[in-house]
Amino acid sequence: MTRLLVIMGSGETSPTMVKTHRDVFARLDSSVAATGVLLDTPYGFQENADDISARAIDYFSRSVGRRVEVAGFRRRDGVDPVQREAALAGIRQAPWVFAGPGSPTYTLRQWAGSEIPDLLADKLRLGGVVTFASAAALTLGLVTVPVYEIYKVGDDPTWAPGLDLLGLPVAVIPHYDNAEGGNHDTRFCYLGERRLQLLESQLPEGAFVLGVDEHTGCVLDLEAETATVVGLGQITVRRQGRSSVVPSGSTLAISDLVSLGMGSGKSPTGSPSAVVAASPVAAAGPSPLLATIRQLESAFDAAVAERDVDGAVRAILSLDDALAEWSADTLQSDEQDRGRGALRRMIVRLGALAQVGARDPREVVGPYVERLLVLRETARRARRFDESDGIRDQLIALGVAIRDTPEGTEWDPPAS
Repeated sequence: MTRLLVIMGSGETSPTMVKTHRDVFARLDSSVAATGVLLDTPYGFQENADDISARAIDYFSRSVGRRVEVAGFRRRDGVDPVQREAALAGIRQAPWVFAGPGSPTYTLRQWAGSEIPDLLADKLRLGGVVTFASAAALTLGLVTVPVYEIYKVGDDPTWAPGLDLLGLPVAVIPHYDNAEGGNHDTRFCYLGERRLQLLESQLPEGAFVLGVDEHTGCVLDLEAETATVVGLGQITVRRQGRSSVVPSGSTLAISDLVSLGMGSGKSPTGSPSAVVAASPVAAAGPSPLLATIRQLESAFDAAVAERDVDGAVRAILSLDDALAEWSADTLQSDEQDRGRGALRRMIVRLGALAQVGARDPREVVGPYVERLLVLRETARRARRFDESDGIRDQLIALGVAIRDTPEGTEWDPPAS
C-alpha cells in the first residue's frame, strides 16, 4: 500500500520539482485512476485564483504528464452545494491530493468544520498521496505560522492551531532558507531569526520545528516509516535554536527524525546515505530561476565581448526557454518579471551590436591601414617626413591609434 505525505518548501510547480512529482505518481498502484486533484482553498481569496489553477493544471499536464482536476473549495460558506459535494467526492476518490500557495490561516478557517481534514487523514491512513507545499505545508503540523498576519500586517508572533496531520509534535515551516529580503532576514518563511525565536518559546512542550528549504521536498513514507529528502536543499530539525540538517538525497527513519527534534542526539538508523549535522542555518543563494538568469546574462556578456553573434543569440533563446519552463510556477514573486527585463536588455544590446557590426574592426579596416603604414614607412625611409606625418595624421583623424615602437609600428582600430 502507498501512503505518502510529501512536504515541499517551494517550487511545487517549477522545473525543480518535476522529478519528485513523477517519482511520487509512479509509486501509486497502477490499478488506480491516474487523475489527481488540486485543492484551491489556500489561494481561494485571491482575485487571480482561476489563473493559478490553470497554470498548475498545465504544469502537471505538460511537465509531469499527469491529468489533475480542481476540487473547488474556495470558501466554506456560500458555495453551491453541488459544487461542494463534487469537491469532497473528488478528494475522497483521488489517489493523489495536492495543495500549494496562498494563506495557511485562510485555508484552516475554510476547512474548519468541513470533511476535508478527515478526508486528508483517511488518505494517509488508508492509502494515497497528499502533497502539500508552501502555504498548505504550513497547515500540516500541530501548530501553524500565520505568515500574512505576522509578515504583512505586523501582528505579534504567535502560533495558530494546525491540522496535525503528521501526528508528530511538530511545526512545519516551508521556505526555510528564503533569501528574498536581501538586506533583511526573510528566512524561516519570512519570519527571520528574531521572530522564530519568539515562536519557539511558545511551542508546546516537546514540540520542534521541521524546516523545508525552497525547491526541496521531504517525502514521508508512512508505510515504510521513512523520511527522504529530495530537491536542491535540505530539511532542518530545530528545537530552541539548535538545528540539525539533513541534506538532499538522505533517507532516515521517521523515528530518528523525531529523535533529532527531541534533542536526543541519536544518529539516524535509516539509509546509510543519511548525513545529519548540527549546524546553524545559512542564508540561501539566489533561487534556481535567478541563478539561471544570471548565468545566461554572463554568457551573453561574454559573447558580445567576443562579438560572437551566435553565442549571444543562443543565450537569449536559452533565457526565453527558461522563462517558458517556469511560466507555470505559482509562486508569487518578481523573478519572472526580472527575467523578462533581462531578456529585453539583451535584445536591445544585440540590436546595438547589429548597428555597428559584429565583425572585428581590425578585420574590416586592417588591410587598408596596413597598406597606408607601408606607404608611411617608405616615405620615412626616403626622408619625406611631411608625407609620412600626413599619413599618420590622417589615420589618427579617422580614429586609428598609431604607436611607433623599436619593433615597428603598432595600431589599434577605431573604438566601436
